[in-house]
Formats: sequence, structure tokens, C-alpha cells
Amino acid sequence: MFPRTIPTAEPFFFPGDRTGCMLVHGFTGTPKEMRLLGESLAEKGRTVLGIRLAAHATRPEDMIRARWPDWLASLEDGWNILSGCTDSIFVMGLSMGGILTLLFASHYPVAGVVAMATPHHLPADPRIRFLKPLSLVKRYIPKGPSGYFDEEAFRDHICYPEDPVRGYAEVRDLIIEMQKALPKITAPALLIFSKQDQTVTAGEGHMDLIYAALGSHDKQRVWIENSSHVITRDAQRQQVFQLAAEFVEQHSQANT
Repeated sequence: MFPRTIPTAEPFFFPGDRTGCMLVHGFTGTPKEMRLLGESLAEKGRTVLGIRLAAHATRPEDMIRARWPDWLASLEDGWNILSGCTDSIFVMGLSMGGILTLLFASHYPVAGVVAMATPHHLPADPRIRFLKPLSLVKRYIPKGPSGYFDEEAFRDHICYPEDPVRGYAEVRDLIIEMQKALPKITAPALLIFSKQDQTVTAGEGHMDLIYAALGSHDKQRVWIENSSHVITRDAQRQQVFQLAAEFVEQHSQANT
């Protein structure tokens, strides 16, 4: 039975100063998606926690039982851990992790939120409304193309090989909650998206829709290029790391 966590996909903690950064990976992904970003922030002296979302980084069948409040509870656990050793906490999420960080930021006094490659909505497919009953007869669906530019990073990437249909239904419900929460967010916000993302595509207006709905007065949006959906590991990751570090630095000074 043990260990259940996939090797190299464990959560991580890097102690540093009194400014905390909580990093949240994406749907069917693992904390490894966020580890390089975490190491970069730690080099700047920040205290960094990369959480593992419930039912992730173990076995695909665990996702069948998971519900979106379970994932949100994982952020609450991370917040409670970081609150014990920091004075302020920034939350940063990739893809579904970005959905969760935005929803979380509407309820908790975060110092700032960074949402990366975060969907505002799911594709306009009429079958999506039937995901829950469909999951009773079809447990998994194939993943789409990764689109990675950095082939070495792709070979080292870890995630579940297929998407659980029941889990995808939970993402749908989670997005609805996020959409309702966006106007309630007042913390500074940074949105980072890739023009070459094949999952959250530029043409569907995800970043602009999130940006317009955000209640934050201090909000920024940045496009990068030559990166896939997993912008924290692909070819332009250093640009992403720099943007995140500068955002934390700027708003840490504003809070002192």
C-alpha cells in the first residue's frame, strides 16, 4: 500500500524569510510541475510550499472519488502550515491550480495571487453537461497533445496518463465557483498565459475574461511565447520565474 506518492512528485517545502509562497499544480499533475518555480523563489529568500492536491500524484483511480472541495481543502492545509512561519502569503497556481488559487483568494487575505495558464471556462461542448452520468460507464478519456517546446522537460514530466471523466466534471463545477468569486478578489493579481498553449488557447479569451471580472484594482496580464500549457516547466520558464519573483518583491515591499 505504501508508499503511494509517485517518486519525484512529492510536495516540497523550502524555508526562507517571512514572505510565503504557496504553489498549486494542475489537474492530474503533481507538485513537480511547480518545483522549479519553487526553487527559483527560494533562491530569492522566500519561504515556499508546494502542495499536493488531494488524489493527485498517487494513482489515477484515486481521482474517481475526489471532489473539488477536497482540492480546495488542500490549499487550506497549505495556508495553515505557511501561516505558522510567515507574515504574508502569495498563492500561485497553474491551470486548475490557478482556478483554485483564484477561488481561494476570494476567501483568504492573500498578499497576491498568480494564475498561470488558467481556464476561465471549458470548451463549448454539449456533452460536458453529461459528464457525471457518463463517468459511470466511461472512467477515463485520452489526454490531448502536450505541445511541449522543451523535449527534455516533457520526458521528465509526471502526470496521470489519462483524464478521469468524473474528475473533469469536478473541474466544470469548480470553474463555475471561480467565475462567481472573481469579482470578490481584491488582492493584487498577475495572470500569465502562453500564446502557444494548446489546452487553454489564446483564441478563447481566457485571460481577458478573468482579468475583466477580477475585483482587484492592481492586476496585470502577461503573454509569453514558445511554451506549452505547463509554462512552469517549458522553454520560457525562466521568464515565468522572473515575473513571479518580481510580483512578490513588488507587493512584499508594498505591504511593509
